[in-house]
Formats: sequence, C-alpha cells, structure tokens
Amino acid sequence: MLRVVNRSLLGLAGLLLAVFGGSVLAVGLGVDPPSWWLHDGRHDVLLSDADRARWRDDGWWWPAVIAVLAAAVLLAVWWLAAVVRRRRLAEVLVDTGGGAGALLRGRALENVLAGEAGTLEGVQAAQVSLTGRRSAPEATVRLLLEPRADPGDTLNRLTTQSLAHARDSAGLASLPTEVRLRGARHAAERAP
Repeated sequence: MLRVVNRSLLGLAGLLLAVFGGSVLAVGLGVDPPSWWLHDGRHDVLLSDADRARWRDDGWWWPAVIAVLAAAVLLAVWWLAAVVRRRRLAEVLVDTGGGAGALLRGRALENVLAGEAGTLEGVQAAQVSLTGRRSAPEATVRLLLEPRADPGDTLNRLTTQSLAHARDSAGLASLPTEVRLRGARHAAERAP
C-alpha cells in the first residue's frame, strides 16, 4: 500500500512540476499565454508585491502560514522515513552455540520457507517476507490455496511442518507469523 501511495504522490508531484515549470519556461521563451493564465508575459512575475502583502496585517495570516509549512515539513519527513525504512529483513542472526553466531540472508530463508510452503498439499503458490529485527524476525506468509483445499488443514501443516522447520533450522526461539490465505479462482462446474 505504501509503495502505491509513494508512486502516486511522486507521479502527481512530477506531473504538476513539469506542467507549471514547462508553462513558465514557454512563456519566458516568448510563447503567448492564454488570457486566463497566471502571468501575462516574459517580464511578468507570478506574485506581485500587492499579492504578497495582501493579508500581512491580518492576525490569522502568519499562524496559518506557519501551520501549513509545519504540516508540509512533517508530511515530507514522514514520507522520507517511510521510503528509506527497509521493509524486508536483510539478515537473520543464527545462534551457532557457544556464544557465537552466523548471519543468514533473509532472502534465502524467505525463499526456502516459500518453497517448502508451496509444496504443501492444497497450496498453489506461496510468498514469504521477513520483517522485524535480525535477532527476532517475524514472517508474513501469503498462500494461494487450490479450489478444493481445506484452509484449516493447510494452516495446521504450515505451522507444524514448514514454520517449525524454518524456526528449528535457524535456531530461533520463536518465529511470529502472520498467514494470509486466499483461494484460487476456478471455473464453474457443470452438473451432469
């Protein structure tokens, strides 16, 4: 969801900047603008002195300007933090005993867990993503179930086989997991 919002906002901001920047450039290069456009010609400014000083003496003006700018800064910082933050876990710390540890690539554990979950009876496809800290990973498993699969039985097999095997092989005390089940679409059956 965040990726869709991010791309949409970036695309919208880019489109607006390209349209307004291109129009200002075109007017600056001598293109005659339409009568309703923001400025009239090459030497016209976007905001005149009168426009800039219009509400300066009103008591609400400066608090409103500061509030809008503060909200814009907070939104930009939140957006930047959401974009920069890693969604997937890059490494998992595996306890090798004796106080030593090894690092296992998160993508490798995801692929192995997805491959093992994909071979379970009733599972058509599986996707796994790891999040959390490298010493305490969390998994999100998405399973596409075949039309006749029993969700309860599939979930039980996933928990007792695939997840238990991944947890034991990585030497983890626990592996909290969110499982999302979705049924595959199938064609309607006809009665004989």
